[in-house]
Formats: sequence, C-alpha cells, structure tokens
Amino acid sequence: QGVQIIVFPEDGIHGFNYSRESIYHFLETIPDPRSVKWNPCLEPQAFNNTEVLQRLSCMAKEGRMYLVANMPDKQPCNSDPHCPSDGRYQFNTDVVFSDDGTLVARYHKQNLFFEFEFDTPREVEHVVFDTPFAGKFGVFTCFDLLFYEPAVSLIEKHAVQQIVFPSAWMNTLPLLTAIQSQRAFATAFNINFLAANLHHPILRMTGSGIYSPSKSVYYHNEENEEGKLLVAELPISPTKPQTDQAKFMSDNYTITPLTELMGNLQVCYKSLCCYLTYELAAAHKEQYALVVFDGPHKVKGKYYIQVCALIKCAGPGLDTCGVAVREATSIIDFKLWGNFSAKHIFPEILASKMTLDLPDSIGWENNTTYHMSKKGMTSGLITAGLYGRWYEKD
Repeated sequence: QGVQIIVFPEDGIHGFNYSRESIYHFLETIPDPRSVKWNPCLEPQAFNNTEVLQRLSCMAKEGRMYLVANMPDKQPCNSDPHCPSDGRYQFNTDVVFSDDGTLVARYHKQNLFFEFEFDTPREVEHVVFDTPFAGKFGVFTCFDLLFYEPAVSLIEKHAVQQIVFPSAWMNTLPLLTAIQSQRAFATAFNINFLAANLHHPILRMTGSGIYSPSKSVYYHNEENEEGKLLVAELPISPTKPQTDQAKFMSDNYTITPLTELMGNLQVCYKSLCCYLTYELAAAHKEQYALVVFDGPHKVKGKYYIQVCALIKCAGPGLDTCGVAVREATSIIDFKLWGNFSAKHIFPEILASKMTLDLPDSIGWENNTTYHMSKKGMTSGLITAGLYGRWYEKD
C-alpha cells in the first residue's frame, strides 16, 4: 500500500503481567544505535540471543519501510553503583529500524505504569530519528504522554513534528480514553501523531489512530477481539485546521471547514469550544463547516447566545457559509458537542427542503458538555445546531 513507516503497539510481542524474574527469557540486549551501527537481518551473529531484533529488522528490510516496535531490553550494569542486585537493568523499550533493516533508534520508557518487571531510566531519554520522507520523528511510550518529560520536552527542544507512539493504554472515561488523548495531543502541539494501541477489550485497551491537527483516522472497538490495520497519508508539515469568520444573522461566527470524508474538528470562540466527530457519505460534493459563536446578538433586541453548529455552505468557499440554503443531498453521521456555560440548550436538525430529523441522543455529559448525535439521516443535512441561551447575560 506504499507505506513508509509502520508502528506496532506496546507489549504486543511479549505481553504483560510478568515479574522481574519471569520476563527474563524475553529480554534481549539492545545496543545503542548512537554508538553501534548494526543491521540484525544482515549481521545476525554480531550479538547473541537477538532473535526478535533479527525478525523485526528483516520485516523492515523486506517491507522496505521504517518499523517501530516495543520489546523488553536488558543492559548489564555490574560496574554501576545503582545497578540492581541481579546485575542488569531491565527496560521497557521501543526500537526503530530503517527501511534497509538498520537499527536507528532505541528508547527506554521513562514513566512506568505498574510495570514492576522494569527499571526506570536514571536519565530521561529524548530519542529522535531521521527519515528521508518526513524528516525527524520522536518516540515515546504510553504513560509518557501525560508527563512533561519526555513527551513535551522532546517536542519543544527538538522541534519534532512527527511522533510515533506504541502504547497499551487502558481507556478511562471521561477524560482519558486512548483516541481522545491521542487526538488531543496532536491538536495541542500541532503535530502528526502515529499511535498504535494494544487491542485487548477485556482490559479496556482499545483505540489506535493516525492524527494530524486537521485529520484523524482511528479505530476504537470494545466489542470485537480482532484488531485493525490503519493506513493513512499525512502532510509532512502539519497545519492547524483552517479557521475564518463568517456572518450569520448579523453575528460574526468563527468557522472551520470539513475537508475530509471523516474526522474530528474543534473550533473555539471566547470560552466556548465546539467539537465534531463526523463521517460523510463518499458521494458527497457539498461543502460543510463547523461554526461557533459566544456573545450578545444585537439585532432586533439584545440577547446572549452560545452556538455550536454543523452547517451546509452555499458553495465551495467559506465566504458562502453564511448564505441561506434550502436543499442538500449529503448524508452525515455526526456527534456535536460543546462546553456551554449557558444552561438552556436547544438542539435542532434541519434537513433538505425544510424537513426535520430527530437526533439519536442529546443531553449533558458530566454537567460540563452538551451533545447531540445522529446516524442515518433520512435526507441531506442543512443544519445541525446546539443553540444556547444564556438568559442571565441578556
């Protein structure tokens, strides 16, 4: 499929729930590629007991792609005063191979999550590797995502725009599901983020994705035991979603267009942020946009509104998105929500030729966000809106 880099999940090779002793037979001594140039597929005898490294190297070479995987590593340390009593460090480790099978990067996970079989590195590692197709990539693992070191520091100090992220992430509602956290990180730092999560629904480990600030391809299935291969094309230099201003009923809304057949969008106005997850039918040719407004409406009376809406534009340009339309053919499945301060929210779905459609679900989530979702519309979408009235600010 023309893939240039592939990422495998954390713990995918060896599993988990080991003691320090029971994981021993899965450990391989992984040399530091900064000091040793080694192609395990072509030089299998250079280091003993490296069957997994050899297999991964040959996979990268035969597939002609960069390969990122996670495996356990052991490093002898008898001369180190901090060395464990068994004479070795054991690390949760990411390895990266170039498209000719050469080991080009090794990263030891810094922030362990109840992984008593492994040691925490005494020094934080910022691991970066270069590629001919997208420049520099950074790498870190799972629980690292929630800490300044190494995740944020790596991006800030090395100007990395691409991250590879093996993980075995346990979904934790309402704020820390895998796809939620992955997407948020890509958006916050304006980067491309390639996240491979272990698929183990019984342990709430589901959700992988390929993200840029304006595009998401992800898979989250808590019911099916089978995993899924995700393939996507990303821009080398990620850009933030395009936003503009458009006038609606004399108010200046902030607006961002839907540019893909499926994805996630976020757009904010003052303290109100609106979010959209959507999927369009493949045959659509119409332009849609996510719009937001938070302020007083001053025409024919003054009253305060907060609005999140998915709207059809009159033409291909954003300057047409405030123009009234009455017909549409595009069928869109969506979930729309926002962090409203207004307590009275009016959900509405207007379909083609001035017909109405019912949402599948509406309501407050954790008293912080109001949502509306719909699948299987009966006709093309004109507007799906959450119209909030903040009566106290009139």
